[in-house]
Amino acid sequence: MIVDEIRNELFDMQDEKYRDFQAKLIPTVESETVIGVRTPLLRKYAGRLLKRDDIHEFLDDLPHKYFDENQLHAFIISGIKDYGKCMTEVERFLPYVDNWATCDQMSPKVFKKHHQELLIRAEEWIASKETYTIRFGIGMLMEHFLDDDYDPQYPELVSKVRSEEYYVNMMTAWYFATALAKQYESVLPFIEDRKLDVWTHNKAIQKAIESYRITPEQKEYLKSLKIKAR
Repeated sequence: MIVDEIRNELFDMQDEKYRDFQAKLIPTVESETVIGVRTPLLRKYAGRLLKRDDIHEFLDDLPHKYFDENQLHAFIISGIKDYGKCMTEVERFLPYVDNWATCDQMSPKVFKKHHQELLIRAEEWIASKETYTIRFGIGMLMEHFLDDDYDPQYPELVSKVRSEEYYVNMMTAWYFATALAKQYESVLPFIEDRKLDVWTHNKAIQKAIESYRITPEQKEYLKSLKIKAR
């Protein structure tokens, strides 16, 4: 079976030092499920597997046992060229995504050509109650809708997200930091008017200040907008 073949191949590519390093970065994943395959190798392997007629057997085999299988799954989905098929696989896989790394690695190339349809799904994902589905939705808005297809209603949508989940709030902060870099004048009022919760507000400013795309003058002003802890 292709599932066993893939698992054996992943263990053949194992880097134990990398495994130990990676496991520390992903606290929501059990360390014993991390094989330790470096990302470039996973991407290359995913490209080969996409050409296999039986790859659907691996994509159907959910939930996966190992973190690296989830990573590989995300890379395979990201390479699917048919939008309908790709979206079907994304929707099927999202409920099984249990960590920030797999969530953020899943970035289908075909989405660039289907923004109108993608926007509808992104809004649905953001309205979800699942941590990594919300994170993925915000990530898609950040990746695809901060340039030519930008509209102020998108940061408005993200600003309304309220969660106790660290990985949701961190993505929200990341979104606003990136939005400030790309659409400063339009997005600044969200910070000035304190439309985010305090932690996310301050984290967004912190990440924006770290960006080389924010001018020194903008950074100084953003610093003045931080909310001091009481």
